[in-house]
Amino acid sequence: MKSLLIANRGEIAVRVIRTAQEMGIRTIAIFSELDRDALHVDIADEAWNVGGAPAAESYLNIENVLRIAHESGAEAIHPGYGFLSENATFANAVQEAGLIWVGPPASAIEAMGDKITSRRNAEAFGVPTVPGITDPVTTVDEVLSLAEDFGYPVAIKAAHGGGGKGLRVVRSAEEAGDAFDGAKREAEAYFGNAQVYVEKYLDKPRHVEAQILFDQHGNGVFLGERDCSVQRRHQKLIEETPSPGITNKQRKVLGKAAIDAGRSCDYVNAGTVEFLMDQQGDFYFLEMNTRLQVEHTVTEMVTGLDLVEWQLRIAAGEELSIDSVEPRGHAIEFRINAEDPFNEYLPTPGQVVEWEEPAGPGVRVDSWIRPGTSVSQYYDNLMAKLVVWGADREAAINRGKRALREFKVVGVASTIPAHLTVLDHEAFVEGRHHTKWMEDSVKLGEGEPNVAPHMPEEEETTKRDITVEVGGRRFKVSYWAPESSVGGQVKRRPPRLTSSGSSGGSDGVVSAPMQGTIVKVSVKAGESIEAGEPICVLEAMKMENEVLSPSDGDVVELRVEPGDTVAAGQVIAIIK
Repeated sequence: MKSLLIANRGEIAVRVIRTAQEMGIRTIAIFSELDRDALHVDIADEAWNVGGAPAAESYLNIENVLRIAHESGAEAIHPGYGFLSENATFANAVQEAGLIWVGPPASAIEAMGDKITSRRNAEAFGVPTVPGITDPVTTVDEVLSLAEDFGYPVAIKAAHGGGGKGLRVVRSAEEAGDAFDGAKREAEAYFGNAQVYVEKYLDKPRHVEAQILFDQHGNGVFLGERDCSVQRRHQKLIEETPSPGITNKQRKVLGKAAIDAGRSCDYVNAGTVEFLMDQQGDFYFLEMNTRLQVEHTVTEMVTGLDLVEWQLRIAAGEELSIDSVEPRGHAIEFRINAEDPFNEYLPTPGQVVEWEEPAGPGVRVDSWIRPGTSVSQYYDNLMAKLVVWGADREAAINRGKRALREFKVVGVASTIPAHLTVLDHEAFVEGRHHTKWMEDSVKLGEGEPNVAPHMPEEEETTKRDITVEVGGRRFKVSYWAPESSVGGQVKRRPPRLTSSGSSGGSDGVVSAPMQGTIVKVSVKAGESIEAGEPICVLEAMKMENEVLSPSDGDVVELRVEPGDTVAAGQVIAIIK
């Protein structure tokens, strides 16, 4: 393998390019119109324009990607994660074009990409699964009937997806209708298939996943587990290895189940088998991700292996030379997302004005951001992954605190304050957290870094930092000032939602809290609405956000419909 096209963007494209270059492989980047000046474009040996800003026109455009592969003379394609990484049609097309596909066979992607088929395969190989059905549900009545059988709560899940997309939890019969419609809508939007199924929703489980490698000669190896229980909206925020919640005996059971799951679909290359562990310590197969995971970095930190290197070596036909691994120390990954944790984790697309990454012993940052980089509504809001290593979990936590405090992000809100709050929480330190723990128990303190003090509604403000010396000692002082009084480039305060999750003032004008696309409208002009009821669903940066009415009243004007693209601050509706 002498040349590699990376069919992705952002930090994972940078990550793959760097390893490939270390292996002496010529790297070929692709970029959308928005990514012309992106880091992955600059560091690749060559870069090609793949299309317009929307992913469907660029990073999801199979025809354009294959055309560039042909014209650039690429021998292989690495899909990264997201986009086309788990698209069996793309995997087949790559191989039919005579190129090396850095990933599993299309048949394995299909088998594990369909949640129903993957459950059946896993069960056939003795892998325990969550109580549920292996047939799609097509009506709300079926959901209600299954909920009676399993007992509430139950989960309605996309048959062809993951990552919390197309997933709705039903805790009562009254919630079933909206949950069923929402799950099908997201499943269709994100995965192009509206099929959903139902399974028992486990209360307060841990999310533990197993990293595996299989070569083309039938050899497989378990590289350890990762604990991904710190989540919100079913999206992982912090991952670590080894898991603080399992014993060595449980680890062996987990590893065997993961290898069996891989063999159930004749797996090849790097893959991750995800499990839920209940409060009794029993594991249940959740899904298999047929690609490299975002959190693969923590496994690399404790094993010393480069998983991208092994992906490329396996794709080139090499045989595994690893029988087992002995992890050393403890590693934790923090996802630095463009989200405001003080504002219900609202996505905050915009320009990054200042960006300073931490460094020092045991610190790794995988990112694609530089000062001036814009985080777009069109793509995922992951800006960087901060990964720390320590001799034990306590040391890793302390190193994580230090590194997070060094990390400077100005221009967009980030998840750094949430990470620091988690690391100081007694339940996390003692390893007692679960998948619902963060949403239920973690409350951010005072001193919100992205919230200005009260100012008149018409006054825009910006946060400024100055350095002063008092008695020879240096202090940093932060203050908020009217934007009109500050020259040069400034950080604009992101639009704020009310506590109910709506954007609107006393005049009844409801505006978009961020730029995005309207995917559902819940009211009609002329209808009455109560405070807290949904007006519409706004999708931005791969997340759905309900815009709620700020008050009781009548919808005297409705300015959006499904499919509309709106800008931050654009008027959506007027309530009187």
